[in-house]
Amino acid sequence: MLSPSRSAAFDILMRVEQGAFADELLHSERLNDLSPADRALCTQIVMGVLRWRSQLDELIASWSKAPPHRLDLEVATALRIGAYQLTHLERIPAHAAVDQTVELVKRARRRFAAPMVNAVMRKIAASKPAPPPPMEEEESLDRIAAATAHPLWLLERWLAEYGLAAVRQITRYDQEIPVPALRLADAAAESDLQKEGIELAPGALVARARRVISGDVTKTGVFAEGRAYVQDEASQLVALLVGRGARILDCCAAPGGKTSVIAERNPSSLVVAAELHPARARLTRRLVRARKVCVIAANAEALPLMPNFDRALADVPCSGTGTLARNPEIKWRLRPEDLSDLHRRQASILGSALSYLVPGGRLAYSTCSLEREENEDVVAEVMAGRTDLRLLDCRDQLRRLQAEAELICDDLDSLARGNFLRTLPGVHPCDGFFAAVMQVASSR
Repeated sequence: MLSPSRSAAFDILMRVEQGAFADELLHSERLNDLSPADRALCTQIVMGVLRWRSQLDELIASWSKAPPHRLDLEVATALRIGAYQLTHLERIPAHAAVDQTVELVKRARRRFAAPMVNAVMRKIAASKPAPPPPMEEEESLDRIAAATAHPLWLLERWLAEYGLAAVRQITRYDQEIPVPALRLADAAAESDLQKEGIELAPGALVARARRVISGDVTKTGVFAEGRAYVQDEASQLVALLVGRGARILDCCAAPGGKTSVIAERNPSSLVVAAELHPARARLTRRLVRARKVCVIAANAEALPLMPNFDRALADVPCSGTGTLARNPEIKWRLRPEDLSDLHRRQASILGSALSYLVPGGRLAYSTCSLEREENEDVVAEVMAGRTDLRLLDCRDQLRRLQAEAELICDDLDSLARGNFLRTLPGVHPCDGFFAAVMQVASSR
């Protein structure tokens, strides 16, 4: 009999192949009927398969007549689930992994492939593959790519931009389960979470951030009340860079984490949060509890608004290469040619967002990407020939946050790259984020 955890993992991985994001599906209602143990195993399998997919495919290809990309997707997905259990989950008996993988293929109406899947799985089990040894400091880039299941072309870019030591730290971090970070909406939220069995630790960067050591925050009353929400510390820091103003625009708001930070710091200000997709705009409205937040469904490149904002955030759609620890599927979806398309849209959104600022207004531009095309190059293109725009030094903004007791990190230089904010996974205990703060001249 097929276990609910493996069945759910298979369905989620198939949806991911169609463009969905695993993290969203793993926190959706589709898993509500699973027991805590089955839900945990489902999550472990899904994220494990996505993190280690290239290694799993290489292993499968060594024992099958065809590599996974030449098999039916349902068959390849089942084999990846089975191979992951055999290579990474020591508590699962080999016979269980083999039998369940065959059952997955039958459930997917690929019964003709069951004998082949059974043979491949038994060969993998008999070979007892060992996990790759820890990386050595002198290892080449291609060996790092193989050992950490990353596309080589991405590592080549990161090597040129950040250096070999950073590549090692980023790739190691990407393959680990990140510690969830929270932002607390009020002073009593921490003690109330502890009463509900959640063990917390202080954040590393942001004063109001907490790290979840144990417990499921999403099952607590505090979370249901909107007094604590899951948000990476670098994401919180980017929202803090927006500062304080009377009228604030958030151009690409969903799902609303940064909008909430902005609203909390500006309780008497009007915050307009725009989101292109109506369904995601409705989600933002549910998650953002502040009263003076107006959520609209609109295109950030042509907002139906007057230019009367003194602060703005353009946290634009991006490749997400700074979030591979939480979204490992991006590694296998992204192509080099995608970056130029993203750049064009990002530059368009940034140029549009700046047009809604009053003289003297400030805008924070941000991405969760490690790629220069989406970050420094976008800022340079939009600012080229604009004498009315000034790029502010992010160190000054970070010092301001320190003085306001919002930022607790002492090493500001590690957070800065030129005039920009830059966090790197593994170098910092958070996602990789980029941010630039620009100001419109007082008189245009």
